Amino acid sequence: METRRIGTLHVSVVGLGCNNFGWRLDAAQSFEVIHAALDAGINFFDTADIYGRTHSEEFLGRALGHRRSEVIIATKFGMAVDEKRRGARPDYVLQAAEASLRRLGTDRIDLYQIHQPDATVPIADTLEALEKLVKAGKVREIGCSNFSANQLRKAESAVSPGTARFVSVQNEYSLLDREAEGEVIPECERLGLAFIPYFPLASGLLTGKYRKGESPPPGTRLAPGGRFEDTLTEKNLDLVEALIQFAESKGHTLLELAVSWLAARPTVASVIAGATTSQQVKMNAAAAGWRLSKADLTEVDKILH
Repeated sequence: METRRIGTLHVSVVGLGCNNFGWRLDAAQSFEVIHAALDAGINFFDTADIYGRTHSEEFLGRALGHRRSEVIIATKFGMAVDEKRRGARPDYVLQAAEASLRRLGTDRIDLYQIHQPDATVPIADTLEALEKLVKAGKVREIGCSNFSANQLRKAESAVSPGTARFVSVQNEYSLLDREAEGEVIPECERLGLAFIPYFPLASGLLTGKYRKGESPPPGTRLAPGGRFEDTLTEKNLDLVEALIQFAESKGHTLLELAVSWLAARPTVASVIAGATTSQQVKMNAAAAGWRLSKADLTEVDKILH
């Protein structure tokens, strides 16, 4: 599989989002998905301390075992694990990193990301703590998530020469959510940051299993009462139908379009999609193979506008 760079790290263009582990998947099911990802050529695994109430990191570490050296592990801190474990205070950053290292069963985190901005802590203080982790060899590269362009600029201006700086930003981005194109992606281009899109399949809407005029599959995230049922709007379903028609006219699926369209963006390093089965992982891994032409991209833009 093609690899791209996040700082000094070389990551597969399709990664695995590990947010299902410990929540929708138990240990055995998580292991199956992780090993399917490895077999498919995926080397980039993105988790967070809050995923699965900390079990995601544990399951990932145990599943990788002796294959740890083959992969790039990204994890995050900052969102509330509980009332005491949250935020970006320097002392907590160090504490959170040690806890993640322990759960992952490793001596280093390849990409350590602040999960969201913390308005109560100067970014310079957080960066200073992250620099300590890098100097100690416990973290290789640092990144951020859910940051605005202005917050990226502030972080960059707070860095001293020769010290660790953010090399990536992980924000929502997909065919159906292009807000990042307004300011964040241009800022990434200016600062030389890798962009890691989350929810690349719009919570499953871009997999093709949700169609206009059909009831959503029961138990799915977009079904009534599901976590993301608000995504299932008439407008989005109309766009999905148009995108399916376009993809099929080119001999491809909607899933292939969703992943390959993101991979066509120069700033995107890895498309991290979650999965609950080994089959989903294989399909996601294979979906980046479509090289969209300029004419294809123009046609997609017309559909989306």
